[in-house]
Amino acid sequence: MTAMIMHNPTAMPLRPEASGFWRNSLAASLALALHAGVLVALVLGWSVDKPQVEAPAVLTTQLVMLAPPAAPAEPLPALAEVAPPPPPLPLPAAAPEPVRPRVDPQVQAQKLEQAALARKRVEDKKREQLQEQQRQQRERLEAEQRQRDTEQRVAQEQAQAQRAEQSRLAAERARRQAAQAAADSRQYQPLSKEAPDYPQRALDKNLEGDCTVEYSVNPQGRVENPRVIDGCHPLFMRPSLAAVATFRYQPRLIDGQAVTVPAVRNTFHYRIQ
Repeated sequence: MTAMIMHNPTAMPLRPEASGFWRNSLAASLALALHAGVLVALVLGWSVDKPQVEAPAVLTTQLVMLAPPAAPAEPLPALAEVAPPPPPLPLPAAAPEPVRPRVDPQVQAQKLEQAALARKRVEDKKREQLQEQQRQQRERLEAEQRQRDTEQRVAQEQAQAQRAEQSRLAAERARRQAAQAAADSRQYQPLSKEAPDYPQRALDKNLEGDCTVEYSVNPQGRVENPRVIDGCHPLFMRPSLAAVATFRYQPRLIDGQAVTVPAVRNTFHYRIQ
């Protein structure tokens, strides 16, 4: 396919004018104006563009082979709906800078003085509390000491009472033993004895009286450690001790064994007939 390009003439034929001076002057003026316009256009950067030539239309053919129809594809599983992300939290607004009030020096001094007084009161209160705690602790210690002293005094009194009771019981036992010994001595009679001689001086003075002698009887039945009990006249002591030395007793048996019998007494009666 071909294309035909037609170019327009750049100049049109002038109408024939009559020759002469006016024809030449008009042509010269026109030529000068054209040259001046071209020069100005060149100075200003004007260029002559070539007219664009349209490309001839071309018909292109291509052999295409179609593939057999494919089996319908299985539908894709539906995607689970995704919840849209939560909208971003709004940023907290910046707190406005506080306006610091102007502080009066006198007011500030008063506040400092009040704070010092409050601190002093707190310290005084703490000191009083500490002193109160110390006083309570001293009182508690003193009470505990008094209680310990009381308990110790009670324990001493109880110990003294116990010792007194023990002494009383011991004295009671000794008294019972003495009474028992006296009873035994009365019942424990000698197998043989000799009467004491009446002192001649007592006869001369016509003296009468009683003399009690206390002694022990050993397992062999003999008298040991004789002594005169108070209340005996001196003239009757020697004959009483001599008479006791002649006494003989039947040995006392306890659980089949002979034992010593203490605190045996015998009373001699001196009478003038």
